[in-house]
Amino acid sequence: AKKLGITDVPAEVVTFISHATQSRLRTVIEKVTVITQHRMESYKDDEWYEQATDVRSQLKFFEQLERLEKQRKDEQEREILLKAAKVRSRQEDPEQARLKQKAKEMQQQELAQMRQRDANLTALAAIGPRKKRKLDSPGLLTVGGEGLGMSGGSQAGLGTPSSRQYARQKITRVNLRDFIFYMEQERETSHSLLLYRALLK
Repeated sequence: AKKLGITDVPAEVVTFISHATQSRLRTVIEKVTVITQHRMESYKDDEWYEQATDVRSQLKFFEQLERLEKQRKDEQEREILLKAAKVRSRQEDPEQARLKQKAKEMQQQELAQMRQRDANLTALAAIGPRKKRKLDSPGLLTVGGEGLGMSGGSQAGLGTPSSRQYARQKITRVNLRDFIFYMEQERETSHSLLLYRALLK
């Protein structure tokens, strides 16, 4: 107002500009929210959706093949080492001695793994079965996956059958790409400097 030579700005003008700004922000947030929801929408439950490929299961299949191949090679190498360890000759070459040493190290490693497994099983048996925490017990309020204990009279209130169960609110996260897409679709911002600066980030 000072740049334009206006010295007196009534309160009604400030209120009007405030309401206009609030309305504009509400419109922007609603449109960007719709864009984000469209981006996050999953079509797997749609009756017209037909899955052509499943890359995740294919990767798991290849990982299983690699694991089996590695296991087979390890078994072959183990058999070779055990055979080399059993061979006795008067004059052992360095290669034979290396294979025997490697077989000995492999047997020691397997023995250590078996002892560690037995120790873990013994410790788990000594601890006993783990008890699951009851989230619906009195005095425990679940907020965002974490239990918060309540004290005093609030425990009795939460333990009653008429206690409220707080459902987890769905959060829509808007990223910069969604906002850029919104500005590209709007006529007022499709050629703006703000869009250009957002594209440079």
